Amino acid sequence: MSLIAIAVILVCVYLAFKAVGMVVRLALWAVVLFALYWLVAPHIGMARPW
Repeated sequence: MSLIAIAVILVCVYLAFKAVGMVVRLALWAVVLFALYWLVAPHIGMARPW
């Protein structure tokens, strides 16, 4: 393999890890917001999700 191909593969692997990290971070924020809604909703007169 040429050095350019190896560099492109390394950059792609790095970007894939960054994308996975972003998805995990977004999922964690979704869980936190859902838990916050689940706990606060009855106190402010809103229905729980189910």
